[in-house]
Amino acid sequence: MLEYLRNASEKPIAKVLIGILSFSFVGWGVAEWIFGGGAMDTAMMNVGGSDISVQQFNSQKSNDLSSMTREQQREIYTDLAMQSAFNAQVLQKVVTNQMLENRANDLGFVVSDRRIAREIREFPEFQVNGTFSPLLFDRALSNSGLGEAEFANAIRDQVKRTMVLAAPAQPIKVPDFVVKAAYNSRYGMREIEYATVKYSDFNVDTPTDEQLAEYYKQNPQTLPETRAVSYVFVETDMAQPDKYDVGYANAIKIEDDIIAGESMKDAAKKHGAKYVALDAFARDKRPANKILTDAMVAKIFDMDEGLESEMIETKDGFLFLRVEKVNPAHVAEFDGVKKSLIADWKKSEQKKQAYVRANELLVDLNQGNGLKNKKSARVSRMSGAPTDVLVAAFRAGIGANSIVPGDDVFYVLSVQDIIQPTIDDKKMTDLRKDMQAMSDRGLVDDYDAFLKREYPVKVNEKVYNRVFAK
Repeated sequence: MLEYLRNASEKPIAKVLIGILSFSFVGWGVAEWIFGGGAMDTAMMNVGGSDISVQQFNSQKSNDLSSMTREQQREIYTDLAMQSAFNAQVLQKVVTNQMLENRANDLGFVVSDRRIAREIREFPEFQVNGTFSPLLFDRALSNSGLGEAEFANAIRDQVKRTMVLAAPAQPIKVPDFVVKAAYNSRYGMREIEYATVKYSDFNVDTPTDEQLAEYYKQNPQTLPETRAVSYVFVETDMAQPDKYDVGYANAIKIEDDIIAGESMKDAAKKHGAKYVALDAFARDKRPANKILTDAMVAKIFDMDEGLESEMIETKDGFLFLRVEKVNPAHVAEFDGVKKSLIADWKKSEQKKQAYVRANELLVDLNQGNGLKNKKSARVSRMSGAPTDVLVAAFRAGIGANSIVPGDDVFYVLSVQDIIQPTIDDKKMTDLRKDMQAMSDRGLVDDYDAFLKREYPVKVNEKVYNRVFAK
């Protein structure tokens, strides 16, 4: 194969996979440093009958990491949410590639050695003064640890995937009548009449305890789960190896003391770390604290009461969490929320009376008596009346009468006329571009859905959970 590549003379037509040669060896080390663990031979997933091994996942992960800066790598390393998102992105890429390769094989696509040679000769990294250099190619293979056949097969698979994607990547022109209809819909106007009935137009008396109790039966209040948490934080400069090592050694001592039975507070004091005890808080109402990132809050609400977390590395240091108390979600006692119900009860009663009044106006309108206290307006989809009225006006036809609910208000709406827009060439051109882009995305999305149906994904839960440490 190598001899053939050296002798091939065709002009290349694509640049693919140079990252495999440049970064596979270094990237592998970075991936193992960040995520830990070694390669396993057991298949992690099956895509349409083709296995995906842990090695394939790790290889793609390594290549993706190698294209990042060291700072980006460290963010993935220290942020659990980013690490999880990165792993999911890599896994999706591996699965998608396998689907495309399956499709290429089913369609009988073949990539010749001559085509592979043309692709390789195009890489600038393998050229000297515009000419393919066997020396540079040999050196790249040697540095990467890949054999010629492995590199050639990687290119072959990439070319096959490109061939599969060629058809759905071709745009299908959006018909003129569709663009015209969308233009009329977007820029058309409506002549409307509407009356406003506000809740605040109606006065209600203060409710009795019996009325509040009955209201509470229909509208109980559930208090969310809350958790009291404490933590120990060993702050250090994670980007400085020496300081990292000192901080890590101190965190290990604290961890050993906690395991030995010392309280987190005493262990923190003994080793000069920061100890913080937080009052109970709900998942969506966390206190202002830089430690409580989305990922940390998710972890806290996943832990059992009375247990400490393992050592957690963050971008600013080492962290130990403990859930001191779990207060489950529960329905609040009536006496505890009675005062807060008064405003809700009054609003509910006002809403009932406002609806009765709006219905009276609608009945009069439908009987041909006109709409009292009306406003007349020519409106677009974006302006001329309250948003709720605009939405309802453009959903209805000429002569439609209706009650439209809003925020603390009801509107009684009547659509008088539909006004077609004049054609603006620039707007029409911009709209056509937008619709073409949507059509292209829709075509790709449909093809993606087809591939998922044709090549279903099955997960080996045991291996998958080992890889992602669940």
